[in-house]
Amino acid sequence: MDQITKLTKADNKTNIGITQDNRSKVVEALTLLLADEHVLYMKLRNYHWNVEGMFFAPLHELFQEQYEELEGSIDDIAERIRSLGFYAMGSMEDIKKVARLGESDHLNGDAKLMLQNLLVDHEMIIKVLRNDINEVQDQYKDAGTADFMTALMETHEKMAWMIRAHLA
Repeated sequence: MDQITKLTKADNKTNIGITQDNRSKVVEALTLLLADEHVLYMKLRNYHWNVEGMFFAPLHELFQEQYEELEGSIDDIAERIRSLGFYAMGSMEDIKKVARLGESDHLNGDAKLMLQNLLVDHEMIIKVLRNDINEVQDQYKDAGTADFMTALMETHEKMAWMIRAHLA
């Protein structure tokens, strides 16, 4: 995580009742989440542009709905990092260095494979968030970020449900 610390650099003026060390740990989790959300966002855009087949129209719309939702989440995560007194990373190079999700090509328009890949990514983010929520709340004493992460988890749970419904 030393790489994340270099990317985010602390503002020692922030005095919000959470130690700088705890804020730093919370920002590490948020930075990894920010990177993963960017990768998922780009994957959704890619699939939106390139999906083919009988279910083109509903999947084209579904992918757009999801990337638009993530666009707002990405902004909110970056602003949460800033509110904790750190800088949010903003380059694709930095994002690729720390993201846990992998990129994807167009998959030759294969709608089912696209849906399966997206489901795996959403479920991975859900599991990471579920773990991070507890750490942020209990270990780092940041109820605000824990609440923020809970809302993000619920968003991903709904998106995963929508994808599962398409795969049924």
